Amino acid sequence: MDEIVVIDDASTDATAVEAAEAGARVVAESSILPAAGPGSGKGNALWKSLHACDGDLICWLDADVRDFRSHFVSSLVAPLLFHRGLVLTKGYYQRPLRGEHGGGGRVTELVARPLLSHLFPTLAEVVQPLSGEYAVRRSAVETLPFVMGWGVEIGLLIDVCERFGFDAIAQVDLGVREHRNRPLADLGPQALAVLVTALRRAGLGPVEQEPAELVRFDPSYSPERVAVEVRERPPIATIAEYRARSGSGRRGGPGDLDAGLLDEE
Repeated sequence: MDEIVVIDDASTDATAVEAAEAGARVVAESSILPAAGPGSGKGNALWKSLHACDGDLICWLDADVRDFRSHFVSSLVAPLLFHRGLVLTKGYYQRPLRGEHGGGGRVTELVARPLLSHLFPTLAEVVQPLSGEYAVRRSAVETLPFVMGWGVEIGLLIDVCERFGFDAIAQVDLGVREHRNRPLADLGPQALAVLVTALRRAGLGPVEQEPAELVRFDPSYSPERVAVEVRERPPIATIAEYRARSGSGRRGGPGDLDAGLLDEE
């Protein structure tokens, strides 16, 4: 049985109400695996969605996409249905910025792509390494750690390649994708999370499980210190509550699909 699940991460707008009215099952992030302790960030919501959802295939979609179309789901899931060796299907697309071709994806071009080209050249062929539209096979990703914050995409990409090989990854052309584009000053924390995650996986960064710190300056040149979430959740298959629910027959056959739409504040 297919389902659409929205992980509501303490949103302050009408996300939960509108999603429920549209037929989605809305689950509060704080209600999922509370015994695992508090967490924060996109990756934390993705990790918890594995417990909240029932399917063997999970399709994750960013909730702030303006031109979402149903083929985002069908195109990402189809390769996993027909090719059992695939673990991850990664969406790629054109990303215009305020109507200009190629203006989006600034963290990808300035941070993620150089990191992969230099440290993980096998993954340099991935067009959109930070894409928020991708599908995974539960049996594989439940054995992998999840970075809680913005480093989750590059972390999963590197870990899937390391554990299952590059051939376990497929790329899917989704056409054009438009979403809210943050001001340049707001992209520093995301860039640092991506940087720390990649360096950690290359064995070059600190392994301490605590937030990183970004130092930047306000218009008066006073230093501002910003905590950036880079802690990691362990493989969810190691969590007793998850294993207990997994063993109760909650999942269906290999064709079952969950589409998780994430709302991040």
